[in-house]
Amino acid sequence: MSASAAKASKKELNSNHDGADDTSEKEQQEAIEHIDEVQNEIDRLNEQASEEILKVEQKYNKLRQPFFQKRSELIAKIPNFWVTTFVNHPQVSALLGEEDEEALHYLTRVEVTEFEDIKSGYRIDFYFDENMYFENKVLSKEIHLNESGDPTPKSTEIKWKPGKDLTNRPSQTQSKAGKKRQHEEPESFFTWFTDHSDSGADELGEVIKDDIWPNPLQYYLVPDMEDEEGEGEEEDDDEEGLEDIDEEGEEDGEEEEDDGEDDDGEDD
Repeated sequence: MSASAAKASKKELNSNHDGADDTSEKEQQEAIEHIDEVQNEIDRLNEQASEEILKVEQKYNKLRQPFFQKRSELIAKIPNFWVTTFVNHPQVSALLGEEDEEALHYLTRVEVTEFEDIKSGYRIDFYFDENMYFENKVLSKEIHLNESGDPTPKSTEIKWKPGKDLTNRPSQTQSKAGKKRQHEEPESFFTWFTDHSDSGADELGEVIKDDIWPNPLQYYLVPDMEDEEGEGEEEDDDEEGLEDIDEEGEEDGEEEEDDGEDDDGEDD
């Protein structure tokens, strides 16, 4: 092949390669446009699914109400049900000081109500018997969610009795020896009703609404369940002990038989 023919062939190859690149880029662009169209359809279905799910949640939320009411009536027959439930819950118990627990002994009922459209927020009501700490019969906190999901809290003002404000406890207490020591108790549970400085992180409200309220009995029964597990472990240990004793008895019996055979041999 001549030099001129070789150059012409190389130009033709380069031209074909450029054409292939142009075709490839065009196909990629078309594919991207089609992906975008398909994604729009997926997004549309997701929005439709969200609307349908919300309708289902609203339907069953109404159906659950009579059962919540019945459960509250039954809980009212059990003394200290709610304070026991809160003390047994790992996250809530971390917020409870000794006086908080005393105050919560007067708590008779808890109710969680999601707003009708559900996604706009919820309210938690705490019902109390007459007590030495505050005048209120009901303490409530509402969490309102805007369109972007940011919460705005609103709560009952607690009418503390003189000298009983648990949210204003001294940081130090006087020991019996007359020396001051640092107060090691956590911030009061009741601060949740008054402190709205961190409205974007209402973890306690979410825990009560999503974890405790659906099934408070599981936390009320925690110690009993642990006792049952402990008893089961003890029974297993006892059974293993008996098996060991049986095995030792069998081994002793075998040794005695062997000794008897040896004695017979010696007599012979």
